[in-house]
Amino acid sequence: MGLIIFGNSFVRDLEKSGALGLYVPLEGGFEGRYQRRLRTKGYVTLNLTAKGLGDLGAYLTGIHGVRPAHLGKKTIGQDAAVGPVYYVPPIATYQLETLPPKTKGLVLWIIEGYVLNREEKDYLINLPKLEPRIKVVLEVGGDRYLRWEPLANTLKVA
Repeated sequence: MGLIIFGNSFVRDLEKSGALGLYVPLEGGFEGRYQRRLRTKGYVTLNLTAKGLGDLGAYLTGIHGVRPAHLGKKTIGQDAAVGPVYYVPPIATYQLETLPPKTKGLVLWIIEGYVLNREEKDYLINLPKLEPRIKVVLEVGGDRYLRWEPLANTLKVA
């Protein structure tokens, strides 16, 4: 019974603020229930880890270049010695373009958010304002029970 009550308030709070900071029990298991609640309300969730994201603006909403690991082999000629650059489409924008027709939007569920600095968290707070169909849930820490607050409020504490 608790999930029905808390699940609806979780979705309402996410729609109201656009970005939530989530404190989850370290043993895990609770976040899947809330992701399922989001799916029943018409959202598609995309699970990401904050480690290794790099430039959030480029990775989520802009085309960006990546170089695969060169495995000790170097190119000869005019290219860079570390290998060619491959251009990857933006993850969030690409997911928005391929959403089913009756979907409310995309929820970026980002774990290990404690590695992000203040500017990156500010970007995630402003992302739903730039693109209203994107919502952000950032796991910012652990707690004895699952709780959430607007992501902007987690910056005030820090």
